[in-house]
Amino acid sequence: MVKQIGKGRYGEVWMGKWREERVAVKVFFTTEEESWFRETEIYQTFLMRHDNILGFIAADIKGTGSWTQLYLITDYHENGSLYDYLKSNTLDINSLLKLAYSAISGLCHLHTEICGTQGKPAIAHRDLKSKNILVKKNGSCCIADLGLAVKFNSDTNEVDIPPNLRVGTKRYMPPEVLDESLNRNYFQSFIMADMYSFGLIAWEMVRRCISGGIVEEYQLPYYDLVPTDPSYEDMREVVCIKKQRPSFPNRWSSDECLRQMGKLMSECWANNPASRLTALRVKKTLAKMLECQDIKM
Repeated sequence: MVKQIGKGRYGEVWMGKWREERVAVKVFFTTEEESWFRETEIYQTFLMRHDNILGFIAADIKGTGSWTQLYLITDYHENGSLYDYLKSNTLDINSLLKLAYSAISGLCHLHTEICGTQGKPAIAHRDLKSKNILVKKNGSCCIADLGLAVKFNSDTNEVDIPPNLRVGTKRYMPPEVLDESLNRNYFQSFIMADMYSFGLIAWEMVRRCISGGIVEEYQLPYYDLVPTDPSYEDMREVVCIKKQRPSFPNRWSSDECLRQMGKLMSECWANNPASRLTALRVKKTLAKMLECQDIKM
């Protein structure tokens, strides 16, 4: 373990050295054993490896009588989270599309069930936010923090929800989670909830993309509508009752790419879950936009 690089409600993240390579070591609080177990279990799912999902190296548990240390070792990405990256960097159209496309590719892989004996279940993340997406050296993203993920196996039609008490991040919760109308027995509910959160993340990205020499300062979604640490009540009022969503700066309408991105995010954060875009649909749209910009991924 070399130095601490982050911390959250589950524990801490350290940068470590393993076989001369830098790795990230997530150390969970003893109370978060469910999160550790869940994340480990999901990472070890067959066919889980993907360029845009954080690379899993190992999981370990060290017990010394009364004290248990739970470790999760993954690839290390020095740029840190998308949240950190957007705070300190502005984007051009190319880097915006690369970040967005790689993030949705990771989400699309999670959401997709691969059938067969060596298949993978469909997985919904349930805590998507810019702090849970990491930015790689090459300017693409990978999705991290799978401690809340839900699995679905179509053979058994069973929705496997983790037993941990931790629920997602209030600011990124869709209306159906805030007003408790989400049907937990219907797996697609969780998939559609992820898409709402993705829409908010896209908004965070687009604000940091320069057009016509203008760019907005980094802000979290709903920064102008709720307090810094919003309650369920704060969020429900804005998202469910007033049906408000993050606003678009005027400049977006005069740039074709940013205008399309705005349309895309609006279709992800629709109030009605059934009318939200799927990850695959967003991935195809972004692929087309990349093609028009002549960008090679």
